[in-house]
Amino acid sequence: MEASASLISRITDKILPAVAEWQSRPLAAVYPIVFLLGIVFKVRKDARAINKCVYSVLGINMEGRKEILGIWISENESASFWTTVCNELKNRGVEDILIACRDNLSGFSTAIETVFPKTEQQLCIIHQIRNSTKYVSYKDIKTLMADLKLIYGAPILDDAEYRLEEFREKWEKKYPQILKSWDANWAELSVYFKYPQEVRTLIYTTNAVEGFHHMLRKFTKTKTIYPTDDAVRKSVYLSIQEISKNGLCRYGIGA
Repeated sequence: MEASASLISRITDKILPAVAEWQSRPLAAVYPIVFLLGIVFKVRKDARAINKCVYSVLGINMEGRKEILGIWISENESASFWTTVCNELKNRGVEDILIACRDNLSGFSTAIETVFPKTEQQLCIIHQIRNSTKYVSYKDIKTLMADLKLIYGAPILDDAEYRLEEFREKWEKKYPQILKSWDANWAELSVYFKYPQEVRTLIYTTNAVEGFHHMLRKFTKTKTIYPTDDAVRKSVYLSIQEISKNGLCRYGIGA
C-alpha cells in the first residue's frame, strides 16, 4: 500500500488533541528533582531547514519514578520562554521543585527564581567539563582532566574550593577562560556538595534526561527534516508512548 506524505500527516493529525491533553495534564505538587535539557531537530521554515530545540522536562516524583512532565519547542532560549515553561508547570499543579538540574540554559535561572524562588539549581558538571576542555591542547588534556576531577570529585565543599585554587595556580595563565567559567558558575556548580553521595550521583549531571533523548533518537532518526512544529510534537509524543509501553524500565520513563 502506498500513502502520500499529506495523507500520513492528515491521519496523524488525529492525535494532536491527545498531545494537547498530555501536555496539559495535572502534575504532582512536589518534584524533588527536575532535569531540563534540549534536543535539536530540523524543521522547515520559509523553504529552508532550521534548527529547533525540543526542551524536555523530566521529573523524579516523590515515589522515586521518572516521568516526562512536558516538551516545549523553541528556536531561541530566553527568560520569557523559560518563564512560560515554569508558569505552565505551576498552573498544572506543581507547587515546588527542590532541585533543578540543567545545562547552562540562557534565561532559565532568572525564570525559575521568579516562579519557584526556593528551588536550588545544579549545573551539569559533565557539560561544564566538556566546555572547559574544548580548547585544551592534546598534550595537556589528560593532566588537566585529572586536576578537574579533584575539584568535582572532592568529598566536601571546602576541599573542592581548595582544589579549585590549586587548579587556578597551575592553569590560569595558560587557560584563563576555564577559570573564568568555573568562577562565574561556581555557585550553581557546587550545590551537590550539600547532599549525601546517593543524591549527588543523581543531580551532578543531566544523564537522566540524556538517556531519554538517546532513546528518542532511536525512534526519530529516520526523519531528517520535519515540515512543522506540530510534526515534531506528534513524533516526540508517539516516541514517548512507545518508550513507556515497551517497559524500558532502565530509563524509568512514565508518560
